[in-house]
Amino acid sequence: MERWTGRVAVVTGASSGIGAAIAVALVKHGLKVVGLARRVERIQELTKSLKSTKGELHALKCDVSKEKEIKEAFQWVKKRFGGVDILVNNAAVMFDSSLIDGDNDEMKTMVDLNITGLNMCTKEALKSMKERGVDDGHIINLNSILGHAVLFDGFCVYTATKHAVTALTEGLRRELVKQKSKIRIT
Repeated sequence: MERWTGRVAVVTGASSGIGAAIAVALVKHGLKVVGLARRVERIQELTKSLKSTKGELHALKCDVSKEKEIKEAFQWVKKRFGGVDILVNNAAVMFDSSLIDGDNDEMKTMVDLNITGLNMCTKEALKSMKERGVDDGHIINLNSILGHAVLFDGFCVYTATKHAVTALTEGLRRELVKQKSKIRIT
């Protein structure tokens, strides 16, 4: 982790759970972390508890299902820190929505956040890395066991979004290999 000290990571969904834990761990290893979330006040609370650590945590309000907010967030990171070295795509939502009688708004929300938001953040991070000649960056897509197998009835739309994350991760890995890039995708 020492090679990442002082570098910049963006973590989506950083206001709670896994996203908050990842943001805290990266800060403790000396990274400058920008936590994106709708509930930015939760990240601001985390920031207070990390004052004596090697790194920094910066809270930035961003709904990752909205393209305009994503572009503004990555522009803020560029102006403040020069760009992104690591992206952790953590933000996601799960509803128990079946295809037969599920709520259409819930289904759209899952697709917009779990797939489209992940894609847009990835694209902005890659753009940032390429603009600065960063060829050792890393993109991490958090997924679910449901991204690999259909295990439960009623969660087929969520499961489909997580299968998409699996396919997108592998597809991007192949694109990066074809470009002879050393940027990693996990």
